[in-house]
Amino acid sequence: MVQTSPSPGPPAGAGPRSADLFDWWAPSGETPISAVPAPRRSPEEPPTERLVLDGGARSTVVLPYIPSASAGRTRSLRAWMLALPIDLVALLAPIAWDQKYWKGSVAVALVAAVAFAVGGLYRARRHVSVLDEIPQLYFRFLAATAVVAIAVATRHNSIDYVDGFLRLAAASAVLLLPARAISRMAVLVARRRRWVEHGAIILGGGPIAIELARLLRRYPQYGLRFAGFVDVPTTAHLKRESNPLVGHLEDLEELVRYTECDVVIIADIDCPESQLLRAVRAPGLAETDLWMVPRLREFPGSVGSPDHIGAIPVVPLRRPTLSGPKWAVKRTADVLFASVALLLLSPILLFCAVGSFLEGGKGIIFRQQRIGRYGKPFSLMKFRSMRPVDEAESQTNWNIGHDPRVGPFGRFMRRTSLDELPQLWNILRGDMTVVGPRPERPYFVDRFSVDYPEYAMRHRVPVGLTGLAQVSGLRGDTPISDRARFDNYYIENWSLWLDAKVILRTVAEVFRGGGR
Repeated sequence: MVQTSPSPGPPAGAGPRSADLFDWWAPSGETPISAVPAPRRSPEEPPTERLVLDGGARSTVVLPYIPSASAGRTRSLRAWMLALPIDLVALLAPIAWDQKYWKGSVAVALVAAVAFAVGGLYRARRHVSVLDEIPQLYFRFLAATAVVAIAVATRHNSIDYVDGFLRLAAASAVLLLPARAISRMAVLVARRRRWVEHGAIILGGGPIAIELARLLRRYPQYGLRFAGFVDVPTTAHLKRESNPLVGHLEDLEELVRYTECDVVIIADIDCPESQLLRAVRAPGLAETDLWMVPRLREFPGSVGSPDHIGAIPVVPLRRPTLSGPKWAVKRTADVLFASVALLLLSPILLFCAVGSFLEGGKGIIFRQQRIGRYGKPFSLMKFRSMRPVDEAESQTNWNIGHDPRVGPFGRFMRRTSLDELPQLWNILRGDMTVVGPRPERPYFVDRFSVDYPEYAMRHRVPVGLTGLAQVSGLRGDTPISDRARFDNYYIENWSLWLDAKVILRTVAEVFRGGGR
């Protein structure tokens, strides 16, 4: 329950206490907050109302005086929603003058829009300036036009046709600049009038964090409503400029929800990386934009035009894409791959089944409980490659290389990874994916998660038939900490091309016999 802490009464003539200034902050079903209206002050001056959450000594917080009425309505708005339609109108407008080359113009518009998106030209920027975007804008437009022009020249052997197409593309290029200027001016006007803004909290309270807060209060064109500072162990927040303090780093997920913020800026942070990662990886921050002030500001690390607030550079932190259209493509590719592989590899599957039966008798398929995405158990299938053991031993015994229970044929299947082929059925069922962290037994997941804090983070994605750690030589009796680092690197840098590279390296490992 949120309550106001003791504070002086309102000054004479100030009128009754307002009952709705902080209604936005109180969770559903709780008593709204009332506060004393503060005297009129400069936009740069921090607010002074103090509030207490649950009455704890560490939970004293200071919240902004007047929240933005538009913040809740604009949380879902994104930069591309305005820029993309205006760009397409500019790129397609020349068709109205000459319909003969409409197919080429449509192709240029689509290819250019994709190139703009890949180059980050539809991402939200704090410093909005069309002049900053001109180099990338026209470089990518010219590249798109060149690609389409090659296709047009191949299809039409007429020089006059290609010439006409290029004239229409030139008209699109002329219209592209004023179109961008219009969309950027519209964004600036909406921000300055606070029609569109997003709540932001700043991690830290040092000089850079204080200056950022001042800039956000004074200049609404950055599109951010400053909601307060988040405390870290190395920051005292004793100065007036380092307030309002809304809470502590370990409560970041809850603070983002209560302050209705969807932007977190990391500045002046001097705390262990593991503590910071644990806070920003919380599920409640999945839809939150993360920005960071680089520590070595004299050495810019981003390509293209860097973003900044005032003279302070800010860098958007890349978040792993764990859902959406790309993951739908990944799942579709998994189903197609597993179906085709089961059909084409059926003779090899039969060969492995016969070899397992001759060496170990009945029970050629070995089923074992493993942990999948979000910690859910499933039954994994493999060809049996060693003499049977009891269930308790199979769940808790760590297999190592040169295990005496592994026969010659089982060792051959392990070295070529053929014993993993039945997991294609697990992929069809949706228990697994083709590329992902390798699944492990519940006993070892619990044990490794305690010993290695990063290990549990592997289960953010489906487990895989092969993975980056395995093709990097981390199989069998290799350090668990190294495997966890490689698996988390894969998750945080995932792309369809990275999956393709892992698959190609897996094929090379199979032919090289580099299995365990």
